[in-house]
Amino acid sequence: MSTPVTAPSEMAFFSVLVRAGSFSAAARELNVTTAAVSKRMSQMEARLGARLLHRTTRRVGLTPEGEMYLANARRILAEIDDMEQMITSAGTAPKGLLRVNATLGFGRSHIAPLVSDFSKRYPEVETQLQLTVNPPMLTEDAYDVCIRFGEPPDARVIARRIASNRRVICGAPAYLDQYGTPRVPNDLSKHNCIGIRQGEEGYGIWHLTWGQRTETVKVRGALSTNDGEIAVNWALEGHGLLMRAEWDIAKYLQSGRLRQVLPNWQTPPADIYAVFPYQVQTAARVRAFVDFVAAAFSASTPLGEEVAKWSWNR
Repeated sequence: MSTPVTAPSEMAFFSVLVRAGSFSAAARELNVTTAAVSKRMSQMEARLGARLLHRTTRRVGLTPEGEMYLANARRILAEIDDMEQMITSAGTAPKGLLRVNATLGFGRSHIAPLVSDFSKRYPEVETQLQLTVNPPMLTEDAYDVCIRFGEPPDARVIARRIASNRRVICGAPAYLDQYGTPRVPNDLSKHNCIGIRQGEEGYGIWHLTWGQRTETVKVRGALSTNDGEIAVNWALEGHGLLMRAEWDIAKYLQSGRLRQVLPNWQTPPADIYAVFPYQVQTAARVRAFVDFVAAAFSASTPLGEEVAKWSWNR
């Protein structure tokens, strides 16, 4: 009588099969026959009483039950890896599943290249990058590390500041030459301002501060979007003024394609944070990724400012 397969072994087998994409590819990776892979998969489905895969001659696809099984299997396997690494040695190379969340435009331009570099340095970490307009809810268990603007007002997560950032009001030289340059905050209400509908911030309300003086201006314009990259392109094309994080527009300010207005007035900060749940802070893969991103940002921050030293022993 054969020994029953343990649950972690089944989960690892299923994860390999889905990643490989076919029974034959999984068989090569596992160094077994294709028939053995097919038989094991059939035994799993029979035991669970559910079909996990759609089978074709060349590929396999996930059923809804298979998607649920895979998501939870990868999470459980990552937790097992974390436990083993904590027990064995703190110096063990990071490995396991790492789920990273970031905003759309910033994620594409800044986080995706870092994920590529991180993967080359730590090949045993399987990194999933998800880009969304807004950060996911904590209750969704949707990420291990979330890169976001601003510290979250939630005590259930740890927020590490990894880069200084500020918002800048700017416009294309052609627009400013045609419509004039604002001299005081109230002038903004007379301009075509490009709106960005993101997060929970009040849409169309710009706050500016100079020393102890604060001005709140209601702005309006013909164009608005929930995608920051689109808004920047509209500003470059001369459609109006834009308030945007310096990390997104630094290269255009330096090249002269955008020109800052009201430089003496400060806008609300948009410092960049790495946010992660308390339960994953000891995971080697999380620590390695956050340190990696922080080091990369520190070396290239537009402001050239030092970010406060961080200690994991908190």
